[in-house]
Formats: sequence, C-alpha cells, structure tokens
Amino acid sequence: MKIRLLFLSMVAASNVFAGPVILDTDIGDDIDDTWALAMALGRPEIDLKMIVTASDDTGTKTRLVAKLLLGMGRTDIPIGTGKKTSDREIHQAKWLGDYGIKDYPGVVHPDGVHAMVEFIQQSKEEVTLLVIGPQTNIAEALTLDPSIAKKARIVAMAGSVEIGYNGKQGRDPEWNVFRDIAAAKAVFAAPWKISIAPLDVCGTLILSGDRYKRVSESKSSYAGAVMDNYRDWSNRDKYPADASSVLFDTAAVYLAWDTALCEMKTMKLSINPAGATVPDEAGRPVECAMGWKDREAFEELLVESLTGK
Repeated sequence: MKIRLLFLSMVAASNVFAGPVILDTDIGDDIDDTWALAMALGRPEIDLKMIVTASDDTGTKTRLVAKLLLGMGRTDIPIGTGKKTSDREIHQAKWLGDYGIKDYPGVVHPDGVHAMVEFIQQSKEEVTLLVIGPQTNIAEALTLDPSIAKKARIVAMAGSVEIGYNGKQGRDPEWNVFRDIAAAKAVFAAPWKISIAPLDVCGTLILSGDRYKRVSESKSSYAGAVMDNYRDWSNRDKYPADASSVLFDTAAVYLAWDTALCEMKTMKLSINPAGATVPDEAGRPVECAMGWKDREAFEELLVESLTGK
C-alpha cells in the first residue's frame, strides 16, 4: 500500500510530455521490445501514431507487430516496415507462425521510413521518436529530410555511460548503438533534443515475485500477448520461471512522457569507433537517465500499464 501511494503521488507531481509518438522498434530480437510495446499501448500519456520495425528482417517483424496489435485490439495504429538489413530469423517465430500481413485489417506502410518522415513533416506538434532498437531507420529518415530534426525529438534506449550490462562498473558498447554505429553517430549529429535510457538505468530492470505474477496471471489482452510471446521466445529457457528477462526498453517508454522517477543528468557524449557512448567535452548534450529515484514506483507503473490495475 505504501508503494502504491508513493507511486500515485509521484505521478501526480510528474512532468507529463504531450504530443504524438512514433515507436521505432527492433521487436522480435530481445523480448523487451514486446513488453515495451504493450507498456506504451497501456499508457494514456502516450499518443502512439505509428510503429516502425527496425533492423534485420523488418518484413517479418512487421507481421509480428500486426499479429500483436490484432490480439490487443489496437489495429487503429499504422505500422511501417523499416529498412531491412539482413534475413536473420526473429526469436518469436514460434508465436508468429504463418500469420500473413494480408490478414491484418489495419494500415501497413511498405516504406516505413518514408511514412515516418511524412508524418513528422505534416505534424503541427513536436513528434517524439521513441527509438528502442538500432537507429538505422532514424539515420535513413535524416538522409531523406534533415529538417525533421527541427520538428522531432529523440527518446531512446541507447548507450552505456558509467555502468555496463548486468550492472557491472564501467561502460560497454551497448547493442542498439554498436549494431549500427554509423547510424547512431548520424542521429547524435542532428540538432534535435536527445534523451536516453542507457544501461546505467535499465541494465538490471527485471520483474519478479508478486509483480511478475500479476502480469503472468492477468486477463488483460496486453499482458496476455506479452506472456504468450515470452513463453514462446526462443531464449525463454535462459531465465527463471518466475521472472522476466531484463526489460531494457521499458525505461525509454517511460522517458517518452516523464522523468520524475529517474535521476536525470545532461551530459556531453560522443560515440567512439567501438560503439561506446563516452563523456566528451567536445560531444553533444544528451539528457541521460543515470539511475532511479524510485525503481519500485516504476515497476508498479509497468505492471499497471500491462494489466490495467
């Protein structure tokens, strides 16, 4: 009860960011993107206008998003297929099965990057690009129209400033940056505002115990889709039966509308040739979530987003 009351008081005092959101996701690789998608759909603060698939076999990933949205009752949200970079098989192929995009009743843009650019160009409000995968699509969008950096901001799960994977001291080349270093550098070079959830804040973010149980036993369509995919995820056996894997991307979803639960610090960062995000006086200013003011409250928020209670 004390945690719930604290959570509610923090939300009441929070700084809510309004505006349209485009989710750019490499869903189908790590399962945290699926949790993040469900979390975004479950938040009234997020006005999700489009989902664009990123990295590797983006066509198959588009089918995955379509099947998820169909099951969640959210076919109102357009999907875009991002730039394909390989034929690498997704890790949720078992759950996806032979579901075909022709069976999806919603809007699908074959060129998701162009659709993203067009939406930003036409928007009367600043657009939040919520980027939870390698930044290939965003760099491509900048190539098509560099002026989008004046009409959008970036909120990304990206980087490792002081803490690496599994909470170890010292930075690591983080996957979303390392996977396409050139794209990340191009995004950093553009003049938009950038906020990131690096490994420092999200690298040990796991749901376990009662909170995991509330999601796993929930009748919500959002929680149900997440748990079905988690069970069929090809890496499921590497994690405890009563806990999630590391939910990196959910921290970035939170930053899309608020920062009150995080320790925020504006730092000048650059990306070195190894793909590490390095403090650098010659770098660009980036708003970084470096830790939690109240991780318990965030976990409550995540559970409520998926379960509705």
